[in-house]
Amino acid sequence: MTCQETGVLLHALADGELDLTKSLEMEAHLQECQTCARAQEEIRGLGSLMKDASLRFTPLASFERRLRSAVRREANKKPVSQSWWRWSLAAASPAVVVLAVWVAIVILNRPASDVLVAQEVVSSHVRSLMAQHLMDVPSSDQHTVKPWFDGKLDFSPPVKDLGPQGFELKGGRLDYIDNRPVAALVYQRRQHLINVFVWPAKSSTESATKASVSQGYNLIRWTNSGMEWWAISDLNLAELQQFVQMLQN
Repeated sequence: MTCQETGVLLHALADGELDLTKSLEMEAHLQECQTCARAQEEIRGLGSLMKDASLRFTPLASFERRLRSAVRREANKKPVSQSWWRWSLAAASPAVVVLAVWVAIVILNRPASDVLVAQEVVSSHVRSLMAQHLMDVPSSDQHTVKPWFDGKLDFSPPVKDLGPQGFELKGGRLDYIDNRPVAALVYQRRQHLINVFVWPAKSSTESATKASVSQGYNLIRWTNSGMEWWAISDLNLAELQQFVQMLQN
């Protein structure tokens, strides 16, 4: 089973929707592939967060009494022919209101998509440094790194040699971000390592670079040529921006 096939079924595995045979195949792959295993842990962690009691909304006990009282006053002003369906609608109103309020709370408290992806990028960057799984293909030759991804991803990541400009290509690896396998390209500037994550963009619209800081790391995100790009490093922001401009050019 490939990483791409596993990535499609990770949510189904977490929700217990797979048959026994497919579940065993998935578990066997997860035992051998740290990247997919980490992705599975993140999905299970997200599921646990969604069960947090703080996401539940319980209206005050007086809410239903006040609502029914208001409906009764309104019903007394209307002809009998209209009162029945209005009362029926009112009976369902508390549940509808509670549901609407709960949905609004979840939406308002849910981090934006870019924020969630940024969190995954930081986590993947830190894990690559801590777990000594920085590269699957260690090489400074772009003609070695780029072909290595063939057959492992459903796209061909652009790989540039920026060694003459002071940003040495160190290699690449497979990673898992935004619910899909992605390419991670590794560069080095003096003692600073740079992880560049790239995968097909969900939209064809190109976006300018957006810089941010998370957990002490500088991140730059942009979209061009149908690809989503994220660069992250403890390198200072000015030099990281210079590096990104070279990638874009």
